[in-house]
Amino acid sequence: MSEPLVYLNDRFVPASQAHLNIYDLGIVLGATLTEMTRTFAHQPFRLEDHIGRLFRSCKYAHLQPPLSPDQMREKTHELIEANCKLIEPGQDLGIIHFITPGENRIYAGSAAATARLTPTFCIHTFPLPFSAWRHLFTEGTHVVTPAIRHIPPQCLEPKMKNRSRLHWWLADQQSHAVDPKAITLLLDLEGNITECAGSNFLIARDRTVYSPTSRNILEGVSLITVHELAAELGWNWVEKDLQPYDVVNADEAWLTTTPYCVAPCTKINNTPVGEGKPGPMFAELIAAWSKRVGLDILKQIGESVI
Repeated sequence: MSEPLVYLNDRFVPASQAHLNIYDLGIVLGATLTEMTRTFAHQPFRLEDHIGRLFRSCKYAHLQPPLSPDQMREKTHELIEANCKLIEPGQDLGIIHFITPGENRIYAGSAAATARLTPTFCIHTFPLPFSAWRHLFTEGTHVVTPAIRHIPPQCLEPKMKNRSRLHWWLADQQSHAVDPKAITLLLDLEGNITECAGSNFLIARDRTVYSPTSRNILEGVSLITVHELAAELGWNWVEKDLQPYDVVNADEAWLTTTPYCVAPCTKINNTPVGEGKPGPMFAELIAAWSKRVGLDILKQIGESVI
């Protein structure tokens, strides 16, 4: 079988030849901005939104992408076309864009302050592993709120999607001590719900969807999609501070994320949410999302759970 391609800096290379230097500040400092898009039936979903957010993040972080938005879209489509030839028709790809400040052989920190750097830029793909997420739809997700708290927005702007994620790794170790399958849901310093490492978190009650305040979270592209679909379904939308108490007493709760779109949360800290199973609003939402993309999302994941 042919090897997938990766776009690294200014050229396409086989994945086995795509490497970062040990002096890259994405490794030394964890200074990496990123986006993840996915395909439906081999076509990218909301690629413009993901690239637009990456450019906004780069502007805030004082990084200059080596490509224009149009060039980035062109290279992304070229990569998708090439790598989709290596997967089955029913499979789809995750598409990763990332950028770092580049290599600095002086090392890092204050010693690197005066160095002139050339950003490292990469686009790569991988087949979406739907089997890894089937249990989220058959059992529902169990979220756990560990002792580690979300980094305050005064320290790190949450609107930038980044890979500075040691705190998430440590939080996951605490969550998995409770339940190896748990997904970490971080609270802020005041005990309000924020987000999960790879997804936004929502609750629903009486045909109203409640989202944590945008000051504390990444405005996910999937979150935006749910907001749009909620309006189409005639649901209300409220943004406010939420606590674990609100989750426990919600009718339903969901995780929204690029890879599997939206999944039901049926338990928080070992306490059932609603009736402890996927609810009717989730069924409406996933059906509306499937209609929008022209593909049965649950069927693709491999389980008919509704």
